[in-house]
Amino acid sequence: MVALPSLRGLQAFEAAARTGSFAAAAEELSVSAAAVSQLIRTVEEQVGRKLFHRANRRVVLTEAGVEMLPRLTMAFQEIGSVARDVGGDAFRPRLVISVPPSMALGWLSERLAGFVASHGAADISLRGEDDPVPFDRELIDIRLSYGPHYREHPTEEIVRDAVYPVCAPGLAGAIRSESLAGLPLIHTDWGPTGAAFPSWRNWFEAAGIEPGRLAQRGLSANSSRAALDLAISGLGVALAQGIYCAPALEDGRLVRPVGRAITLRQSYCLTIPERSARRDVVAAFREWLIRECVRAVKSPALTRSTAAKSAPSPI
Repeated sequence: MVALPSLRGLQAFEAAARTGSFAAAAEELSVSAAAVSQLIRTVEEQVGRKLFHRANRRVVLTEAGVEMLPRLTMAFQEIGSVARDVGGDAFRPRLVISVPPSMALGWLSERLAGFVASHGAADISLRGEDDPVPFDRELIDIRLSYGPHYREHPTEEIVRDAVYPVCAPGLAGAIRSESLAGLPLIHTDWGPTGAAFPSWRNWFEAAGIEPGRLAQRGLSANSSRAALDLAISGLGVALAQGIYCAPALEDGRLVRPVGRAITLRQSYCLTIPERSARRDVVAAFREWLIRECVRAVKSPALTRSTAAKSAPSPI
């Protein structure tokens, strides 16, 4: 009976050949790149053929390697299929998602069930964190950011949002008889390391109004989610991104007391490292997340305001 090569070594070869990198194979197999290299050398010794040319930190398949790869890939896919059939949910894809904190705290966490229902069960790690994020150390598969932060990884702009004045319905009636600048205002400040969030002074200037010191008074929050919650609680008027406030406008917890909005300076962007781009679960989540973001930003509720019911006013 012919002695079989090391199964673990064949798995290391297949992963390295498919991903084009010992490092990517190491991440996939949860071992070190040195371990992948040694496993492949063992297989090369066992089969008596060189499978990779190694030069200048690059690896290129030999003719023997090219011949082996598709057959091994099919074999491991079949093994995986058998394991899933036998083990059921024991074998599930892993997905590491990184988003801004405000998105993780409500917007995305409330929608993930929809992705699982359409795609199937997966081991999902949802990380709410500010930029920059440690892609390689934490094996992040996909990152949603405000603005393009990661030139070293493939990044695409997916949607451009705007900020809208929003408040609880009970507070909106007061705007009929007094200036918006006289109402309690809720300010959002992303902090010294974050992007500049549109201020109330920006909004008043866009409306052609000189607000004076009134635009600096009121409550302040360091996250978009917190500012939105303050507005829902009836504590003031907040400037909120459409992607976050659309659900509350749709169900009546918030209203738009005036019509003017300010387009954000940058788009929301998706970043997917090359090591993750070929994975089915990542591609499926990318398509699903883009649809959800576009649906929120283009919600019909964002085009409706109570301004028409108010006395004529530039704001």
